[in-house]
Amino acid sequence: METNHHPNLTSAELSFLWMAYQNSTLIECTTSYFLETVEDENVRSLLIYSSDLASKHAELLRGIYREEKHPIPIGFTEQDVNLRAKRLFTDTFMLFYLSHIGTMGLNSYGVSLSMSARKDIREFFSESLSSSTELFNRVTDVMQKKGVFIRAPYIPYPEQVEFVHKQHFLSGWLGEQRPLTSTEISFLFSNLERNVLGMAMLTGFSQVANSKKLAHYFIRGAEIAKHHCAVFSKFLDESNIMTPMTSDSTPTRSKEAPFSDKLMMFHTAAVQSAGMGFYGASMAASLRRDLGASYSRLMAEVAEYSEDGANLMIDNGWMEKPPTAPDRRNLAND
Repeated sequence: METNHHPNLTSAELSFLWMAYQNSTLIECTTSYFLETVEDENVRSLLIYSSDLASKHAELLRGIYREEKHPIPIGFTEQDVNLRAKRLFTDTFMLFYLSHIGTMGLNSYGVSLSMSARKDIREFFSESLSSSTELFNRVTDVMQKKGVFIRAPYIPYPEQVEFVHKQHFLSGWLGEQRPLTSTEISFLFSNLERNVLGMAMLTGFSQVANSKKLAHYFIRGAEIAKHHCAVFSKFLDESNIMTPMTSDSTPTRSKEAPFSDKLMMFHTAAVQSAGMGFYGASMAASLRRDLGASYSRLMAEVAEYSEDGANLMIDNGWMEKPPTAPDRRNLAND
């Protein structure tokens, strides 16, 4: 019996390749604009590295699609970016943005690799995971040299190993609350950091959106991010955990759109989707009940916002449909 060494792509592989193509073409557009407005040469070199990686990955993906005789997704093109637009975001924002890209790649490519079977697809995601690691490390080094890197909060080392003996360890609503664990602190901090970046990005998008409806949608998203920052900060403050944040990532006063409304809406949807995933992981790792309840409530708020955004994209014809299973019921009725 012969083994098929080049089987068709699985549903998981189709899904992850499609999303990788969307994200790669998105990053191509955003970094190409940033390269026109960046001032710091160290940041420029990171943008060039990220842009080259995105272009390389997009071309590799197009090759896979051609070999499979699979339609190549539209993604994002030069029509979705205005390279002549005025500077909207600061160099510091670009650094945090690139750090976020690296973090997102580490998460998404890791999952993609673990759910892929074909060797060539595993090799693609392995290389993508490695390049995301390299990008993250390069960006982190530059941020630390420039003094803008924000470390997670410090706590004292434990003096001895301890075990939990009371159910009070899980409580959080009534009575005296226990201090946060290091795991809970790290998730609160990282979620706070991501929301600060998201708030800056959406504020910038709201200034340059072509329609008032989209501008209001982006403003609403920025307000949601601000509210979530307040929730996370409150938990940290209650445990006397200091949470410094940079203020040099706010957008400029430009009202000239560097990106198409379609791109900005997809970017917002991608950020919300990633945020939901991080909130889910945070809830699973947080043992205090009040933390779990807060994450659940915040996830519901993000889900509602994301659904409204999806409806806006559908109404405007911007939502590209991912690979989908056939509708067997309709086929049976033909």
